[in-house]
Amino acid sequence: MILASSQSGLIFFAIVAFVVLVAILKTAVIVPQKTAYIVERLGRYRCTLDAGFHILVPFFDKIAYRHTLKEQAIDVPPQECITKDNIAVSVDGILYMQVMDPAKASYGIGNYLFATTQLAQTTMRSEMGKLDLDRSFEERTSINQAIVAAVDKASDPWGIKVTRYEIKNITPPRTIRDAMEKQMRAEREKRAMIAESEGERQAKINRAEGERQEAIALSEGERMRKINEAEGKAKEILLVAEAQATGIQKVAEAISGKGGMESVNMQLAQQYLQQFGNLAKTNNTMIIPSNLADVAGVLKACTTVIKKIDA
Repeated sequence: MILASSQSGLIFFAIVAFVVLVAILKTAVIVPQKTAYIVERLGRYRCTLDAGFHILVPFFDKIAYRHTLKEQAIDVPPQECITKDNIAVSVDGILYMQVMDPAKASYGIGNYLFATTQLAQTTMRSEMGKLDLDRSFEERTSINQAIVAAVDKASDPWGIKVTRYEIKNITPPRTIRDAMEKQMRAEREKRAMIAESEGERQAKINRAEGERQEAIALSEGERMRKINEAEGKAKEILLVAEAQATGIQKVAEAISGKGGMESVNMQLAQQYLQQFGNLAKTNNTMIIPSNLADVAGVLKACTTVIKKIDA
């Protein structure tokens, strides 16, 4: 009887210990880093548990929501948008957001991920409707900033912070893509033709400039050649004149010396006779002076001229 009583007591204590252990395990909570748990007591919000070890009140407290505090990247599905010039394009993107207030994220809205995604899509449609198709490719940065501002303002009561939005693809219809490719190809061909014509124009300018420089160089060389020739001729004439002047001076000195006049008379007579003989050889018609035999008179006249020059 005593043994049975002792066994019953051990079983009771074992059951109590097991219940206590299970309660401790159920109420002891370890929260990971960058994570927040929302605790409710009897269905009402009690507190927010940060990273670390926490003990809850058994049977009263429970973890109602678990939120990550890390920045999250949400894929925004493709959607049809109508541009300002009435062209339907498919646009998708990525939304980056972070939970700043876990309590508001739990009780401010039912599903903040779905809500922010839908808000990003509607804002995207609104922004694309303000732009033409060509500008939509150029204004990605402004579109991203507008979506971030709109979604961040709307999600502030939900405890959500939208950090940035990035458009991944803007896909127009196939016919529009073909037209854009033709336009781009025509634009490239136009630029190529312009570049080619500019090259030809520059080449002609370079050739003309080269020919002009060549003509200038040739004319400059011709001018220098003529100047050099003129200077050479001038020096030649000067040297000849100086030589003649020196010769005349020497002759004058010789004439004024002893026996100079007789030598001049004899030389003049010889030259007179020589030239008269040559005239008879080369010409059929001869002009004979009337006083041909008066050689002495000719010599006297020449001597008189020489004396006057010497005086």
